Amino acid sequence: MILFIIGLLSGLISGMGIGGGTVLIPALTLFVGMSQHNAQSINLIYFIPTAIAALVIHIRNKRIRKELLWFLIGGGVIGAVIGSFVAVSLDAVFLRRLFGVFLFYMGIKEIRKNKRKIKVNRE
Repeated sequence: MILFIIGLLSGLISGMGIGGGTVLIPALTLFVGMSQHNAQSINLIYFIPTAIAALVIHIRNKRIRKELLWFLIGGGVIGAVIGSFVAVSLDAVFLRRLFGVFLFYMGIKEIRKNKRKIKVNRE
């Protein structure tokens, strides 16, 4: 049941465009006891169907800039291959800490961005 709830929550967050990995990876490592490498691998596989579903919705809503699509796909594939080779070569504890630093950095960045939006809206 816990895996279903983890999948549901990360799917909802992915559908909103936030990134389900921010929920999926920590949940798999903390609540299921999975290794960091396995959790990140599952996240990458999990990303495919959720990304396809989001892509279909965005295409229907005409939110895709097709002139950028092939550049982004190419860069994404190359980055994924390089990133997977780097991740496999790293120690699991270091990889977990690196992911934690990444989440912390992104959280701070989002808080600052939202504070600027609130400040602009008040003026």
